Amino acid sequence: MESTSIPLEKENRRSPVRYVQISQDHAGRRIDNYLTSALQDVPRQRIYQMLRRGEVRVDGKRVKQGYRLEEGQQVRIPPVSMDPVQAPASPREYLLDMIKNSVVYENENLLVINKPAGLVVHGGTGRTFGVIELLRVLYPDETDNLQLAHRLDRETSGVLLVTKNLRYLAALQVCFREGRIEKHYQALLKGKPAHKTIIVDKPLDRNLVRSGERLSGISDDGKQALTRFKVVRNIKDAWLADVEIETGRTHQIRVHASSIGHPVAGDEKYGDKTFNKRLKKAGLKRLFLHAGSVHIPALNGNRPVRITAPLPDDLAGFVRDYGLTGN
Repeated sequence: MESTSIPLEKENRRSPVRYVQISQDHAGRRIDNYLTSALQDVPRQRIYQMLRRGEVRVDGKRVKQGYRLEEGQQVRIPPVSMDPVQAPASPREYLLDMIKNSVVYENENLLVINKPAGLVVHGGTGRTFGVIELLRVLYPDETDNLQLAHRLDRETSGVLLVTKNLRYLAALQVCFREGRIEKHYQALLKGKPAHKTIIVDKPLDRNLVRSGERLSGISDDGKQALTRFKVVRNIKDAWLADVEIETGRTHQIRVHASSIGHPVAGDEKYGDKTFNKRLKKAGLKRLFLHAGSVHIPALNGNRPVRITAPLPDDLAGFVRDYGLTGN
């Protein structure tokens, strides 16, 4: 028995407690993503609150938001408010046009966006519309099926994968966990590298708190994370790097780059303030981090796919104008 939505009776103020058994299609999904799909009218902040308070249980146990479900497990979904929710305002036309023009690849299973910098991948506190909400407006027949396969930070531009069915999503997430998805980023880093290739293999944890904000950091108790930085070219007091990640931890590239003394240009959380200020005066207006390409192996009978997204004009223009010096 498995359900992806919670039927609510209008005469009740709150829905009853529900127990849902996870099917094979949902095995491997993060609990927060599963609940977001199951409770589409419930704000994402409320879903995270349910998880923090232990209102959601998996086989009778509390779980964190990143917990991955297994087939056959039983999920307790707590009562949710039955008060009518005011329909959100429609997204502005320029946002819809921005996303429509950012589609770089599409087939029956997958939709790939060259995400603009400054746009969140999903709506939340203070931001009603993210990429996924905008796509669901643009693809009304796919509203219940479109799901983010991974995340990009708001400040990061580039390739973002959105699946069109749960079967392909599950297969893709297995590939991510097994490190079979090849992901390359382009980043401008501070300083001069001592080697052509720098490999950082340091575990990351996201329990650090600064001014009420959760941050990632190097921790022996954290999750394994591996990043490869390869020199593309030097540019004055910085270097353009091809960055390959074998894991997808929160802020992985930014934390690993900072840990080796080469923080990402424009990084206000983990970067160098003096370096950032200098580059801002030279014309850099944002974080210099771009998801340039993703290679997906053959899945579910589909052929391998490689999707690329060139550096956006603002970053490419900055590299050109800042003054290339060559390798």
